Amino acid sequence: MFDRYESGEQAILVHIDLPKEGDREDLHELELLVSSAGVSSLAVVQGSRQAPHPKLFVGTGKAEEIAEIVKIHNADVVIFNHQLSPSQERNLERVCQCRVLDRTTLILDIFAQRARTHEGKLQVELAQLRHMSTRLIRGWTHLERQKGGIGLRGPGETQLETDRRLLRARIKNIRARLAKVAVQREQGRRARTRNEIPTVSLVGYTNAGKSTLFNRITDSDVYAADQLFATLDPTLRKLDIGDVGSIILADTVGFIRHLPHDLVAAFKATLTETREADLQLHVIDVADARRKENIEQVNSVLKEIEADEVPQLLIYNKIDALEDVSPRIDRDDQGKPIRVWLSAQTGEGCELLSDAISDLLAKQMFGETLLLGPQYGRFRAALFSLNAVHNERFDENGQWLLDVRLPMVEWHRLVKEFGPEIEGFIN
Repeated sequence: MFDRYESGEQAILVHIDLPKEGDREDLHELELLVSSAGVSSLAVVQGSRQAPHPKLFVGTGKAEEIAEIVKIHNADVVIFNHQLSPSQERNLERVCQCRVLDRTTLILDIFAQRARTHEGKLQVELAQLRHMSTRLIRGWTHLERQKGGIGLRGPGETQLETDRRLLRARIKNIRARLAKVAVQREQGRRARTRNEIPTVSLVGYTNAGKSTLFNRITDSDVYAADQLFATLDPTLRKLDIGDVGSIILADTVGFIRHLPHDLVAAFKATLTETREADLQLHVIDVADARRKENIEQVNSVLKEIEADEVPQLLIYNKIDALEDVSPRIDRDDQGKPIRVWLSAQTGEGCELLSDAISDLLAKQMFGETLLLGPQYGRFRAALFSLNAVHNERFDENGQWLLDVRLPMVEWHRLVKEFGPEIEGFIN
């Protein structure tokens, strides 16, 4: 039922310049998307219009030009770098005599190829089904009621309605299964909240280097490649950061301009890791000419998924692609880190990232010198088990003097476990 690609399929790409900023797309990005989908580009047809044609998106003459190029190259599919209506797709297919797909369908297909986990596959299928529900008639053109004729009129309508009913039932089934997965995720989040482990989420434009950075600082082997949407399924790893202690680092799907709304809706559960994080690391490809637009697009999607209130640290990645740029941390007037310049590929500056995260998350740290008598050996052992003791010595009475530093939440947990009298041990 889905428009799926086969390895080696050959496409004609269509890119139209439109005057409105909100309707513009990037041709280079389309070429990357097509390459990521495993499709070969035979030719690119470009043009400009003041507004999309209601029937063909492009003008009649441009549509015939595309059809001629399809015939010359014997192409399998025409891919538009724009969102087409179902009727525009059908009209263009009649003119071009081959499949015509839009940018949304292309992105959905890449997601379908890349999803690995049970939840990821369900979310992609849900997005595809919702997208297809408006295009269902194309699969039954041989039975369309407009054709009329004895023996065709009734069955055409019946088949279409049956198909729509099956589609609705499948969507309902997937939503129920995703609700179960969401409950399981929520249980895991609640457990981390009980343990007071901070969550740090990697966000950024697709192909900005999030997974490469994730692998670099966690010693993981998450799939990372120089292609769009290499990562779909969220990956979580536990990491120890300086004064903060343990944190959970989450690698998430990359964003893209004009991300299909069906995908945003489908991936809201997955992106909960981003919404409920204590800190977002916004990874930016500093060598990308459209860096500013990409940052704006990521912030726009974060607002759409209600994650724009989370504190954010900018990670200017790929400095190895620039000349005379060295790793550094940029700070604001209060000394708070706002940007880290590094290269995830070479590892330059990655140690600065740990320092910056530590500075941002370690605000609520308990650091004091404690005076303990010998009867509090169990409490002392608990401090050592948390790696909280930085120095230990004895006073003239033979009591322990411990210089300790640990997250405030861990201190409160110890107070709860050993009793409020331990707060009197502060020297």
